[in-house]
Amino acid sequence: MATIAIHQTNYLPWLGYFYKIANSDVFVFLDDVQFSKNSYTNRVQVFGKDEKMRWLTVPVSAHSGQSINEIFSSSIDWKSRHIDSLYGFYSKSENFKYVWGDIKELFDTINESNSISYTNSTLIIKISDMLGIQTDFQYSSQLKTQGVGEDRLISIVSSISSSGIYLSGVGGKNYQNQESFINAGLGFEYTNFSHPNYHQWSSIFQSGLSILDPIFHLGWKKTSALLGVGFSDKE
Repeated sequence: MATIAIHQTNYLPWLGYFYKIANSDVFVFLDDVQFSKNSYTNRVQVFGKDEKMRWLTVPVSAHSGQSINEIFSSSIDWKSRHIDSLYGFYSKSENFKYVWGDIKELFDTINESNSISYTNSTLIIKISDMLGIQTDFQYSSQLKTQGVGEDRLISIVSSISSSGIYLSGVGGKNYQNQESFINAGLGFEYTNFSHPNYHQWSSIFQSGLSILDPIFHLGWKKTSALLGVGFSDKE
């Protein structure tokens, strides 16, 4: 039975997001739901060498009721500004010299005229590949599904596998009903992700940061190990 995870497309998301990808056979980008202001769709936190938390934000032009895949950047130079910011934040990190070229190549793949959802999914897929994660990625907007909320999730999983297992984040315990999935003939599991500590700048560990934070500090191989993924060629 296929394990299927579903999540909105976030900008350079945290370790837990990639843990969910690594533990699913199919990962569905929920790209046709309504955009929420001040969400992680277009921003993420980083922790620089001055030990201050900062947001990397993609400026967007959004109107009420628009879906994530209908949202575009309102600036043509945010990519270069984010590259410059990351250099300033992480140039003294332990593995910077080994990963900086890869990070710049990641940003080179971004077309700033694409929707924020497509930009996010492009980055997530490429980072997953560089971490050695092998998962089938799909988009909710390309699946024939129906319903809203939990019914939509059930419809998405069923469209991929009639006996699939839905993989929910731990936060889903607050609002998701397992019985609804079971009654639809599906399995239901929660991820067991516990955020690991790793060396940053200070003795006070900051969790929930962009996946780029552990990559800069640990490199690709050790970041992959945090996710329990086998790895081969990058340091």
